[in-house]
Order: sequence, then C-alpha cells, then structure tokens
Amino acid sequence: MLTTKQKAYLRSLAQTERPIFQVGKDSISENLVKTVSDALRARELVKVSILKNAPGDVKEIAFDLAMLTKSELIQVIGRQCVLYKRAKEPKILLP
Repeated sequence: MLTTKQKAYLRSLAQTERPIFQVGKDSISENLVKTVSDALRARELVKVSILKNAPGDVKEIAFDLAMLTKSELIQVIGRQCVLYKRAKEPKILLP
C-alpha cells in the first residue's frame, strides 16, 4: 500500500506523461488487460485514456482495470487514469 506522499510523487511523475492506452467502446478486453500489464511490468507507471464512447463510469472502468492488472490506481482526472505497479527491480524510487 502506498502512502499519500508516494502517491503525490507518482502523480507528479505522471503529469508529464501521455496516455499510452485507450479504453473505448469495447471497454476492458482481455487484450487490453494483457498489454497494460506488460507495460506496467516495463514502466511501472502507465497513463490510460478512457474515451467518451466507453460504456460505464470513468472511475469504475479505472478501478476495474487496476483490479484486473493487479496494479494500484493512483488518480483519475477527467477521462484519464494513472496506474502503478512496482516491478521486481523498481525503476521508480519512491520517497
């Protein structure tokens, strides 16, 4: 579990990142979960954009994606969410 200070640090890192995945009308597919999981393994911090045609609530979709990828939901802003999953050999050093 991350502290509020650690989450604030991760939010600051994510601020300059661009979303690398989009959740669209198909919502959360197995393929999306696999590719997001792979990206989390490689990068630890991933920003996802949830398109307007995605069925359901933005926060619910973000929470479900975090659960399915076994990552931590750092924040939801507008239609974007930030996910974090610590790697076996962390690249991001948390405060």
